[in-house]
Amino acid sequence: MTSTPDNKTGQASTYEVRTMGCQMNVHDSERFAGLLDAAGYSAVSEGQQPDIIVFNTCAVRENASNKLYGALSQLVPLKEKNPKLQIAVGGCLAQKDRGDIIKRAPYVDVVFGTHNLDALPILLERARIEKDSQIEILESLDVFPSTLPARRDAAHSAWVSVSVGCNNTCTFCIVPALRGREKDRRPADILNEIKVLVEQGVLEVTLLGQNVNAYGVEFGDRNAFSDLLKACGEIDGLERVRFTSPHPRDFTDNVIEAMATTWNVMPQLHMPLQSGSDRILQAMRRSYRQDKYLGIIERVRAAMPDAAITTDIITGFPGETEEDFQQTLEVVREARFSSAFTFQYSKRPGTPAATMPDQVPKEVIQDRHERLVELQNSIAWDENKKFLGKEIEVMVATGEGRKDDETGRVSGRARDFRLAHVSRTDINGVEHNLRPGDVVIAEVTHAAPFHFLADKLISVRKTQAGDNYEAGNMPSTPGTPGVMLGMPTIQAK
Repeated sequence: MTSTPDNKTGQASTYEVRTMGCQMNVHDSERFAGLLDAAGYSAVSEGQQPDIIVFNTCAVRENASNKLYGALSQLVPLKEKNPKLQIAVGGCLAQKDRGDIIKRAPYVDVVFGTHNLDALPILLERARIEKDSQIEILESLDVFPSTLPARRDAAHSAWVSVSVGCNNTCTFCIVPALRGREKDRRPADILNEIKVLVEQGVLEVTLLGQNVNAYGVEFGDRNAFSDLLKACGEIDGLERVRFTSPHPRDFTDNVIEAMATTWNVMPQLHMPLQSGSDRILQAMRRSYRQDKYLGIIERVRAAMPDAAITTDIITGFPGETEEDFQQTLEVVREARFSSAFTFQYSKRPGTPAATMPDQVPKEVIQDRHERLVELQNSIAWDENKKFLGKEIEVMVATGEGRKDDETGRVSGRARDFRLAHVSRTDINGVEHNLRPGDVVIAEVTHAAPFHFLADKLISVRKTQAGDNYEAGNMPSTPGTPGVMLGMPTIQAK
């Protein structure tokens, strides 16, 4: 199927994808772009009005719903001005709200879920021809997202999905109900995708899953994830490997050993805590307790003393007392996270926690959240100050927060994922054109809670990724005939 050219210009219709939510949504949005490219559409140029706007939604927190409907309402004047503008809503909130989206926003043309990403171009075409909204929500995965074509957003780094779905039943989380049970990709498919990306200049991959270290559960191999990490170490040209997000329940010593001994697996670990109180962890159905969590951190740091550990924490879960909250603060003090994503608990309809007794008042949640953030920020600042005067390796990245022209710096990530803003002028006074993907060595000259300044630029290594960024050549994959594990392979005739 190909798109219908614009009647006035003869050009293919253009699209824009707006992503809300987690890294899995970012991964899926790259697939939306790849599908639309393959169908003959083209990405809209900056500053231009697209013919199609696709929202990839999140449903984890209540404000995600508010953000979507607020953004949709802002499109009403554009839709009235240009009735040919098509609006599509996909992702977790689409899977959850389904037809309610059309009821609340009748000008939306397409609603599709998390299990049928590949249907997007067909639904857009059907909506255009029939001049009526299209809703298609499947209850189980149709096509593994990673087998679909993709247009990547960065030249130097890429998300690579190892699994989709989740088998956990955390009482605050709606994701398993919307993403389904865990489905694992075959190791060879994952490694082949990574090799193709590296051939296109990608230097860094992040292995992605709702519970990434449970990888292998579907085909009964408890060592599958550690073996996958080690196999990544054998791929020439792959300089950095990360993964997110693991679950403490499934975090095993063989994964720690693989991290410590595989040269390109970065000394970084994001491991959600959620609460430091054993009582609250039990109410959350988090199948670990404080001692086990801190034991994992102790073993990680024994194997990788310089590892940066980050986490997720919820304040104000139903029934949380001040004593429970103090337990969380104690774990934060002991763990010394380099950073933390902190969230105020909000009810999500459809989750067990939403109907639990002893809901914590909003003002109490807010107070606890502020105290948690204050403590964590002070720890992060103290930990970052330890890097003053040290040399770090930084891979220049895109969209990391500072305007180069205003600061004379570029932004990127150190090996442990700390954010660094690096001078473009080296210690000899030579200014360099540093592109995303280029790798530099610089000395840390200032430390703040959330970033470094590294104004002593020592060395610069230009890369193929930087060349590709400069030329506008983003990595892409055409899609593969991969299949879900446990399903028969269908041979083309």
